[in-house]
Amino acid sequence: MAVPKRKVSKQRGNKRFANWKLAPLNLSECPQCHELKKSHEVCPNCGYYNGKPIVDKSDKE
Repeated sequence: MAVPKRKVSKQRGNKRFANWKLAPLNLSECPQCHELKKSHEVCPNCGYYNGKPIVDKSDKE
């Protein structure tokens, strides 16, 4: 059975969890409307994905 040889100090233990932080969003430019959108998702502004209209935005306006 594995048993620690010495007590792990609070500083050493807390260092282990110090780098858990949120990463910034990966935003890319939409080729249709040139607005920022999340990668690999339908553009919320124009409704295009991969050069094809997916969501018809003209009905909602």
